Amino acid sequence: MPIRTQNDLPAKAILEHENIFVMDENRSTHQDIRPISIGILNLMPLKEATELQLLRSLSNTPLQVDVTFLTVGSHESKNTSKTHLDTFYEKIEDVYDRYFDGLIITGAPLEQMPFEEVDYWDELCKVFEWTKTHVTSTLHLCWGCQAGLYYRYGINKYDLDAKKFGVFPHRVQNRKIPLVRGFDDIFYAPHSRHTGVSTEAIEACEDLVVCAKGEEAGVFLCMSKDGSNIFVMGHPEYDRYTLDSEYKRDRDKGLEIALPVNYYPEDDPEQRPLLQWRSHGNILYSNWLNYYVYQNTPYEWNKISEK
Repeated sequence: MPIRTQNDLPAKAILEHENIFVMDENRSTHQDIRPISIGILNLMPLKEATELQLLRSLSNTPLQVDVTFLTVGSHESKNTSKTHLDTFYEKIEDVYDRYFDGLIITGAPLEQMPFEEVDYWDELCKVFEWTKTHVTSTLHLCWGCQAGLYYRYGINKYDLDAKKFGVFPHRVQNRKIPLVRGFDDIFYAPHSRHTGVSTEAIEACEDLVVCAKGEEAGVFLCMSKDGSNIFVMGHPEYDRYTLDSEYKRDRDKGLEIALPVNYYPEDDPEQRPLLQWRSHGNILYSNWLNYYVYQNTPYEWNKISEK
């Protein structure tokens, strides 16, 4: 699948080196097809790394995807240059008159803070409301997943006794759901979080369907019955070394951090980490794009009913 990006986005050269088809703005304007429009509300501090991970994940279907990177206006990023943000991002408040086929809301390192104390919480609540009439399907990741479950269903997070850190097994719960089409019975995915959401509370919610969960990690994947909201508790978009970087960063700062589980061969952090989740991560994003975005979006946007 060709991904359309700005001509000079730094991630573009890396993706091309990995033999991923990336189409720049000039070429896309000469193609008489309707690409699907995906917004990425990037709340992560290291935005360029997240851009690359998500673009990789979106690159495995034959659909053409037009990506718009978005940021909140009520928070100033301290880890990404203003030049990069001004060049490649739009503020979410400036696109409220537009319609998106899909929206990704990323995680953020804010999980131990009450939602209402996050400086852009009011703005994020406005985003959640806007998606009801302007987005076909919204994919929530990690903290974005917890925030979405809290806002939409009143299901709050809770502090874990120890950080859920590593690569954990999950079991598919319902094979008839297109979101998990092509999944093995048991699959692995990375988690990196200090908080969790009650499996019982999710299963008790009449509008939510649990698609995959694990004994150690709890619910990994659930969705609203109409597919307009998808919730992913972990990070299927992570690359091979993301957990490695997090572990060594905290270790070198002298912070208390355990080895990520099921990650390093022989639990040796000097060995190359095992990549055990890429195929299922790719399938998840492809299924979302195909079954919940492309198949459900009209060729021309007029107005979609509130979800």
